[in-house]
Amino acid sequence: MKMTAGVIKGYGEIDVPYTLLSKGKKVEGIAILLPGLGYTVQAPLLHYSTGIYLEKNFDVLHVNYQYSSANYETFSVEEVDDALKHDVNIIIDKVLQHHAYPHIHIVAKSFGTLALGNEAGRESVQDAKFIWLTPLLKEDEIFQAMLNSKQEGLCIVGDEDRHHDEGRFIELKKNPRLEMHLIKGVNHSLEHDFKVLDSISTHKEIMSIIKAFSEA
Repeated sequence: MKMTAGVIKGYGEIDVPYTLLSKGKKVEGIAILLPGLGYTVQAPLLHYSTGIYLEKNFDVLHVNYQYSSANYETFSVEEVDDALKHDVNIIIDKVLQHHAYPHIHIVAKSFGTLALGNEAGRESVQDAKFIWLTPLLKEDEIFQAMLNSKQEGLCIVGDEDRHHDEGRFIELKKNPRLEMHLIKGVNHSLEHDFKVLDSISTHKEIMSIIKAFSEA
């Protein structure tokens, strides 16, 4: 396994770290992982997604932004949103300019789905696959991006997620490019509150969905 750690000067000239993982064999594509504010790439959904893509001989790019750190404590909510979109954009540019990947998949969790929606209009990712994990459906910008997305997409939401919106979820089913999954009884982490074994079983189900989508 080859691991390349890097850093870019992001929004406000603040350093934003990233990690590129590669098995070094014939590379089939790249999976770009965009975590949530408090949900890092080490958390279950993104940790196991990393494994799925490495098994497929994809490179995996972890964008390790840290908007909860002291560097951003004076930022408004709008400025943090702008920083996210700006930083993800330039990191993806930096990595893709050195590699011509045959397939691009982008996996975003929660807050990261704001950046995913922002990327939807980019020419370089029109043929990419998008995975929306617990998107912030109550945010108009994210909802509209998903509704109008031309990319083949997978959306997974829990019905007990505080960011879930039933009406908007139903509306998104009208986009034929989106495969929609509503998981019963789970929260914003796609877990059952205080029920470890049930949560593990649900994560296995979700990983099976992601694996099938990634291979379709």
